[in-house]
Amino acid sequence: MLALVLIAFLMIAAVTYFQYKEQIRDYNEERLERKESSIKKTIDFVLDNTSWELKTDRIPYIFKEKIYEIASIQGENLTMYDLDGEPLISSTDQLFDSPAQMKLCLETLENLEKSEEKRYVNQLDGEVSQQLSYSYINDPKYRPLAILEIQYEDSEAFINKELREILWRLVVVNILMVLTAILLAYFLARYITKTLKTVEDNIKETQLDKRNEKIDTTELPSELTTLVNAYNGMIDQLEGSAAKLAQNEREAAWREMAKQVAHEIKNPLTPMRLTVQSFERRFDPEDPEVNQKIKEYSSTLIQQIDTMSSIASAFSNFADMPAQQSEILNVPNIVKLSVDIFNERYIDFASAKEEIFANFDRTQLIRVVTNLVKNAVQATMTTEDPKILVEVNDLDTQVEITVTDNGTGISEDNLPMIFEPKFTTKTSGMGLGLAMVKNIVETYKGTITFTTQEGEGTVFRVIFPK
Repeated sequence: MLALVLIAFLMIAAVTYFQYKEQIRDYNEERLERKESSIKKTIDFVLDNTSWELKTDRIPYIFKEKIYEIASIQGENLTMYDLDGEPLISSTDQLFDSPAQMKLCLETLENLEKSEEKRYVNQLDGEVSQQLSYSYINDPKYRPLAILEIQYEDSEAFINKELREILWRLVVVNILMVLTAILLAYFLARYITKTLKTVEDNIKETQLDKRNEKIDTTELPSELTTLVNAYNGMIDQLEGSAAKLAQNEREAAWREMAKQVAHEIKNPLTPMRLTVQSFERRFDPEDPEVNQKIKEYSSTLIQQIDTMSSIASAFSNFADMPAQQSEILNVPNIVKLSVDIFNERYIDFASAKEEIFANFDRTQLIRVVTNLVKNAVQATMTTEDPKILVEVNDLDTQVEITVTDNGTGISEDNLPMIFEPKFTTKTSGMGLGLAMVKNIVETYKGTITFTTQEGEGTVFRVIFPK
């Protein structure tokens, strides 16, 4: 409604402006024609009653006094030229100041000659808008004696004042219309949307993980009953679908987890079984190397048990959601402590500031950094001159941690699966490290991204709010 009112105002203002301009132009033309007709009649009267011979060179003598009288009565400046455009006499002193500049140009003479009415009007736009009217002065036998120039000044100041007043009235009316439209739109919108507010609120609160309340249709208008009934039906279908989907997801997650755990545990169980069987077959209490063999068997079993323990810890850490503790940490200090755990001398640490504080769980932050650095170390194992740089940057309201390495990089085929659980390019491990890091970072409303170039290295970037 407001847009329509504004468009209507602009259209009316434009039409008014151009219509008024056109009317003023027509008025000036008609007024110029009336003045020209009146001046020509006066000139003809003077020519009829003069005692001078009617020749071009006599015009200055014939109108020596009359031209000032005519100009004063009509309120316009007059100038008379011979048929070649040379000035003869003028009601202004300009003719005597610069007669050479008063000569008519060839274009004006040609336009006057070609005109069917033997009349030519030239519009001059400047500080003062003028129209110069040119026509022939004829003798009683209609033979041209001279060329008459009438300088007609358009009343621009008066015209613009009138136009401004009209446009200002339109603006005032339009402001009143806009205010009225605002009030009407407000109350009309409230009336229309009042009954829709309940539906809107319920739709906003609709969630898959809780029971959604239906809308009572007893107090609603009949126009909305169909809409509300459709919403209530959708709620019933949504609850059934959500319950079924949740059950399927839980079953699928348990099946997948059980398969993964069974697969990872079965790997160390096989060498353990073979070791026990070998020990059972070859055990001889009187063997002089029995203690050494028992030590080797025990070492093998302990190694496989440690592997199973690491598997259990990895799954436990991945499943354990990090608790959001309100712990204010000096991020550069914690990151440096995490880097110091590693013995590799090619790992460097840098921080933009000595103190950058943020809310983060200390243990989870250490876990994020150590996982990223560990991956960087493994990526640079085959690099001749390995380099790893861990940086902490202050981004005003955020903290940025970057881990840069010059390792093997990540192939294009593996890019979409980097943060997926169970994905790994290594011969050992469960592929849960980056998935766990992503889980921790997103829990603290942060993001983790990476850029990589195969054969040149990778940069992991973690950003989280202070």
